This record gives sequence, C-alpha cells and structure tokens, in this order.
Amino acid sequence: MQLEKVYEPQRFEPHWAKWWEESSLFVADPSKPGEAFSIAIPPPNVTGALHIGHMLDHTLMDMVVRWNRMNGNNTLWTPGMDHAGIATQMVVERELVKQGTTRHQLGRIEFEKKVWEWKEESGGSIETQMRQIGDSVDWTRSRFTMDAGLSRAVREIFVRLYEKNLIYRGQYMVNWCPGCKTALSDLEVIHEDTQGSLWHVRYPVIGSDEFLVVATTRPETMLGDTAVAMNAKDERYLHLHGKMVMLPLVGREIPIILDDMADPEFGTGVVKITPAHDPNDFEAGKRHNLPHVKVIDETGAMTAEAGAYAGLDRFVARTKVLADLTALGLLEKTEPHNLPISKCQRCLTIVEPLVSMQWFVKMKPLAAPAIKAVEDGRIQFIPANFANTYYEWMYNIRDWCISRQLWWGHRVPAWHCANCSQITVARETPGACKHCGSASIEQDSDVLDTWFSSGLWPFSTLGWPDETEFLKRYYPTSVLITSYDIIFFWVARMIFMGLECTGQVPFHKVYIHGLVRDKNRKKMSKTAGNGIDPLVMTAKHGTDAVRMSLLAASAPGADIIWTEDRMDSSRAFANKIWNAARFLFLNMERANVEPWVPVEKESYLPEAVNGTVSLEDRWIFSRLNACADQMNKSLASYRFDEAAKTIWSFIWYEFCDWYVELKKLRFEEGSGLNAHWRNILTVFESALRMLHPAMPFLTEELWQRLAAGHGRKSSISISAYPKANTAAEDLEAEQQMALLQEIISSARNLRADAKLDPKEPFDASLYAGGAVAALADQQREAIERLANVKLSVLATDSPRESGPMRSTPGFDLVLAVSAGQLDALRGRLEKEIAELVKVITNSERQLSSEDFLKKAPEKILEGMRVKLAEYHAQREKSQQALAGITKT
Repeated sequence: MQLEKVYEPQRFEPHWAKWWEESSLFVADPSKPGEAFSIAIPPPNVTGALHIGHMLDHTLMDMVVRWNRMNGNNTLWTPGMDHAGIATQMVVERELVKQGTTRHQLGRIEFEKKVWEWKEESGGSIETQMRQIGDSVDWTRSRFTMDAGLSRAVREIFVRLYEKNLIYRGQYMVNWCPGCKTALSDLEVIHEDTQGSLWHVRYPVIGSDEFLVVATTRPETMLGDTAVAMNAKDERYLHLHGKMVMLPLVGREIPIILDDMADPEFGTGVVKITPAHDPNDFEAGKRHNLPHVKVIDETGAMTAEAGAYAGLDRFVARTKVLADLTALGLLEKTEPHNLPISKCQRCLTIVEPLVSMQWFVKMKPLAAPAIKAVEDGRIQFIPANFANTYYEWMYNIRDWCISRQLWWGHRVPAWHCANCSQITVARETPGACKHCGSASIEQDSDVLDTWFSSGLWPFSTLGWPDETEFLKRYYPTSVLITSYDIIFFWVARMIFMGLECTGQVPFHKVYIHGLVRDKNRKKMSKTAGNGIDPLVMTAKHGTDAVRMSLLAASAPGADIIWTEDRMDSSRAFANKIWNAARFLFLNMERANVEPWVPVEKESYLPEAVNGTVSLEDRWIFSRLNACADQMNKSLASYRFDEAAKTIWSFIWYEFCDWYVELKKLRFEEGSGLNAHWRNILTVFESALRMLHPAMPFLTEELWQRLAAGHGRKSSISISAYPKANTAAEDLEAEQQMALLQEIISSARNLRADAKLDPKEPFDASLYAGGAVAALADQQREAIERLANVKLSVLATDSPRESGPMRSTPGFDLVLAVSAGQLDALRGRLEKEIAELVKVITNSERQLSSEDFLKKAPEKILEGMRVKLAEYHAQREKSQQALAGITKT
C-alpha cells in the first residue's frame, strides 16, 4: 500500500471524478430517510467556461453539500445550464458569418435548429469542467432552461401573471442596444462616468427677436424635439407663456410648455423635450400630449425624420449638427461636462433610449411579499447587511421589461390576430383567436428575458407546476450560495417568482460571498486582461489546492485577493498530508500492519497501551474532539474560512508536526496492529473525513488506500462526518502537552537563533520544579529525540552554567556549548546587532527626509517601511539571544 513518492493529483483526480458519477453516489432519492438538504446550482451560461468566480461558487457549494451528505441528510444538488439568450445567439451568428450566411437568410426556424445543433455539439463545456473539479451534483437531474419541462413552467407563469393583469404590453421607453438590437432591462445596463460636453443652443422665439437658450449633452436628438419647457413660476419668462419657438436646423414650430421638470435654478431654466429619445421627456410628453418624432432607429442611425441627416450614424450626425449650428450662429457656447454614459452590459455599445412596443411585468405587487419574506425572517441573508442591498432595490423597483428582440429563447406565448387585432395568451398553441375565432393568428416574435426563466430555477427544476415527489421533498431549497453582484439580477427575481408560483420562499438562506480580485484589487476578467483560468491552476497545483486556497480566503461577503502565494501554500498543505500518509503506510508495512480503519463511528476515545493512555494520545483525541466541534459549528454557520483554517491547523501543526513525530518513538518493526497503531490510524482516518468536504480528491485517494478490503462503505463521501465527543475532552492533557511543546520549541529556537548545527547534539539543562520537572522527567525521551539534546532536569533556582538560555515563567533552559562556541556566538550576535543598528539608522534618516519623501515613488517608500520593520524585529531577536547567554 505504499504511496508514490511525489504528490501528483493529476494522476488520481480524473479517476475519482469519473468513479463518483458512475457509482451514483450523489443521486438523490426522495423516498430515503434523512432531513432534506437541497441546493440549486446557479445555472452557468451554455456558452460559458469555468472562471475563477465559478470555481469559488462551486467550491463553497460542494463543501456544504458534502458536509450535509456525510451528516446523514438527504441531499440534492441540482446542476444545469442557462440558455443565455443574447450570448448564445451572438455566438451562433458569428459562426454563420464564417459560413457566409446570416440568421435572416436562414429564417427563424432554421436558425433555431442551428442553435440547438451548436448547443449539442459545442455548448455545455462548462459541465465537463464541473465534473473535472469534482462537483458532487446529481447529474441524472441536470436541467436546461430551454428543455421541455422548464419551457412548460415558463408558459405557465407567464399566463398566470397575464391573467392577474401583472403582465402587460405597451409602448414605453426602453433601453435599446443598437449592437444586440434588442431591448434591455435596467439591470443589463452599466453606467460609466465620462467627460463630455454641454452645448448651449439658441432656439428663436417666433414673432420676436428673442432666443431661448437650451443646454443639451446630445445635440443630435434636438432634431426630434416637440417642445421646450419652462417652469410656470420662473418670472424671467412669464411673457413667453403660450408662445412658440422655431426648432433650429429643422424649421419646425414647437410650443413652449409649462412643466415642473424645468428648474429655474439650473442653467437657463429652459429644457428641450424629446419624447422619443429620453425617459423623462417621454413622461413629459404623456402629460402634455406631445407627438413623438423618432430621429434615431434601432441600428443607431438617423431616420428620415432627421431630414438632411438621415442615414448618418448618430455620432456622425452629432458632429454635423454642431457644425451647422455654429455656421448659423445658433451655438452659444460649449462647456466641459461630466455625464453618465449607459452601455450594454453584453457588447458595451452605448444604449439608446427608444420608445418601443414591449412586454412588462408589474413589479410593485410582486415586490411587496418578497420584501416581507426577508423582513419576517423566512429568508435570511448571510452576512445580514446584504439584506439592505436587497431592500434598496426592491423598494425602488420599476416595472420589468421582459421582452427581447431575439430569436433564441422562450418565445412570448401570445398570438396576434390579423382579423381583430386582439391578443390571445395561452399555455398551449391555440388554433384560433379566442376573441373572434379567426385562424389568422401569429405568435409574437419576441422572446423572454433570460432572467425570466432563471427566476423559476429552484422549483421548475423539481417539476413545478406539477406536484412531484421531488418538489414536495426538496422545496423550498435550503440555501442559495452566490456573489453579491447578482442580488438584483437573480436572487430577487427567484424570491418574488417563488412566492408567486408556490406560495413559499425558494430558499431559507442566502449566503453572499465576494468577488475574486487581483493583487491590485481589480475584478478578474478576460476583458481586463487579469483573468485566471482555474483549470490551468488545477492542472498545476491540483484541484484540492485551488479549493483550499479559495476556502481559506472566503470570509462572508468579503472579496478575495488572489495571489500565487495562496496556491503555493495550499499545495504545500496537500503535500504535507501526502507525506504524512506515505510515512504512515511505509511504517505500517514495517510493522506488519494491514490496511485498517476503525469501525465507523462519529467520534472515538483513545485506546490504552498496557493499561495507560499516553499523553500524546490523550492530547490528540482531545484536539480531534475540539476540531470536530469547531468544524461543525463553522460549516453550520457558513464560515468556510474558519472551517478551512481549523482543519488546516489541526492536520499540519497538531497531527503532522507533533503527534506523528511523537508516535515515531512508539513504532516497532513487526509489532502488528497494536493500540499505538489503532490510535494514530483512528485519528488520521477521522481527520480525512473532516477534511473531505474541502479536499475531496486527496481524501478519497488516501481513505481508499487505508480502508482497502475492509468491507467499508464504498466512499469516504458517504461515511459519517466526525462529531464532537465531550468524553474525549482532556484539558489536563492539553495543558501538559502545551508545556512539553514549549520545552522542545525553546531548545529548537535556541539552537536556530544561535545558528548552531541542527544535527549536532548538545547537553541541555532544564531548571524547573514541581509539575514541570515531573513532566520533563516523564517525557525525557520525547524531549531528547525531538530537540536533539541530552537533558538534565535540575531543581536549582537559577542557571549556573554559560550558554544560550531561554527563560519562561515555568522554567529556564540552557544549552551547554564550549567556551569557544560561546565566544564565537557572542561576537557574531554583537556584530550582527551593530550592523542592524547602522542599517536602521540609515533607513530612518531617509524616511524622515522631506526631500527624499517627495522624490521617491510610493511603492519604494512602502518597501523601505516594510524592510525597516523587519530590521527592528531582527535586532530585537538578536538582542534577546545575546541577553540569553549567561555571563560566566
């Protein structure tokens, strides 16, 4: 059962990923006992590939799912993919262009076939990657937001909301992307502050020689002005009430209207009204019954209504409009102006506000119960402060534009009648208009916003609208784990959709984690050039190391600063475990110990050897108990970072660094399976089970080697998670072990500080009394072997010989060195201290110079401050070492 000398996770990770799935270990069964624990994976885009944010998401979810499964809960983790309307259509359209055709040449039906073909052949690579990283999902229940069951759920909720007058259709101002050629919801628009200009344009007042000066950031839209507005209380313009102005460049007479949207305190107090191209002007147009003059079309080009500018790109038209206004003397002045630019989140095209016929969901009636569900505690945000983010959006929510001018997606289940112009909304495709009976009906060409179907994910994947066994058993789901950047996009929509469709919340808890950022705290992405492919990292360091590095850094709600050092540390931790296992397995062979694990229990007590339980066994079982207690508490409260640090500390510092080293003293060739071996293997096997949810591949590999041929459960993933056992708590052993560690560490540190050869044995004198002396006598072999000293325990109050010394409240420890070694050590320390004083003085002089501080880059200064702190620490350490050398 020897392990390979080098830890090479790539050798066994693919095997276990495949074996877990083939063994159906993670297939859910609603008829089985156990408390239900269910979680739905945030469905990644079918076009997507695993990025570092996914890796964080999936690691957190997998850890909590594996922990619940090992605790005996009936778990279901549902995988799946989102059809990603705009993204997928763009990918396929690009492929068609390469083939010399377009979707319009193919036609809608053939294009949809092409998308399905692409999905089957090229889409869903992310599911393959999910298998690679070991997601313990139920692959038999993988869903796709466009599959038959979910499509039926989408039609069902659309019809229900329509029948309750919560879905309506009408001409409204929407965010229009000329690049994607579709309407966008507010959440699909990003806003960037940009330095632009504010142009002041003169509008001649008809019948007088006066001008009204109007400021605008978008002069090309003035071609669609249908009024100018002033405030009725603005005394400067009382004489102009009821007058008309001439629209420059167009020659159209437009009225002066009175409206409170004109602020007398801002600018000239006069504003232009363009109902077809500005949301505020759109509302003003409705109040004053103004006509809409559309001068920019869906491609971003000027329309025929723009007159001489027709056919020009909107930004080219802007340049020409400004030139013509200048030539006519109508451009009064131009000022620099900071303004927010709205862009399409998908393609970054500047969004154009356009009036368009769209489908909307009335949000206020749906938002109210969704707000109450969080207020009354049925849904709990972790950390709690993210509930405020949720409230802020929900209290200010606007109606949701759900229609998209695409061909790929859930088509709006509405049919328009050519005979009576009425609309028939239905769950199934109708044969005739329900209003007049005509067969001349055609389905609405729009598709639904991708988030409409994603909002149904927690329950539609379980069979809703049917009352399935899975829905009854696993809904509401237990927790949603996601990042804070999609609280609005997805979390809120699932909550109001879940309440509307099922009458229940979709999940009880929402755990919010942060984003992964680079060392400069910038969000990682391909477009920013700082993205990291997690599969490259897993190939280099192993999946478990990547997982552990993310877990250890994942404080609730806080962003993770990604560095290569994190990966190196986690790889070293995995290597430490591998080497400990290799050492154990090698010595098991020498001792004729067959592969063995204890009879499965949640907790254990140490076994006595010759009627006595050794100090190290009492201590490690007490620490194992404390570790199990903390692990379960941390995971129950979603403190993944605490759990990672707890198990790391136990395995590395307590089990490997101390317990295994002490147990080496007990190993005997040919001993067979004695109590020493049963104790250490029990602790090791329990530690593997505690670690498994965080590092599943490594733990499965080692557990299988340990449990070979013993008729155990087939996998560590379905074994019992360790629990705290109060009977194993032994505070006396922990105190004694802490003292033993302090004695051994003192001897090691003295040797290191004095730069003495670690392989050279030294005599050491321990000056102590009472319990300390008794413990040192009892553990003499451990101290001598682990510190490489020959120990004398003396009851004298103070040391009498010269040598490096360490004093503590409980003992004094002196290493016996020759007079020559002592003089050399003293001289070396004095020289080192003198050199450090020089360096410190010079650094402090530079850092106190105002001239130097002004010239040196901040990065250099910060590096010098760090170095100075290191010099101070080293000087203090050397001074302590010098003081520790007793005088003869």
